[in-house]
Amino acid sequence: MEVISLNALELSHNIVDILDDKQAEDILMLDITGLAPFADYFIIATATSERQSKALVDTVVDALRDQRVKPLFIEGESRSGWQLLDYGEVIVHIFSPELRDFYRLEELWSEAKVVVRMQ
Repeated sequence: MEVISLNALELSHNIVDILDDKQAEDILMLDITGLAPFADYFIIATATSERQSKALVDTVVDALRDQRVKPLFIEGESRSGWQLLDYGEVIVHIFSPELRDFYRLEELWSEAKVVVRMQ
């Protein structure tokens, strides 16, 4: 198997495509370069159920594993309403509608450049 090297922007777009294919809702990709020392991109998406949340995370992890890209860590469980995938320069947040509304990451990172918004 050939190793595919993706830069952070390519990886982010790849993740957005995977989430879109699995019917995640309100997908948002933010460029946080210069705003945060720990990452370049945030991807935020909504899962409408625990089952979908688990499927989104599993699909992202599996698809990227096939490209030999592994998360540094995965935090949260589908039943918690918020799962986080840390790919170093790219952080993926999968929220339930209620927790996305509660945490309002879009507002917290309002100075970030919106790269992709899919509703």
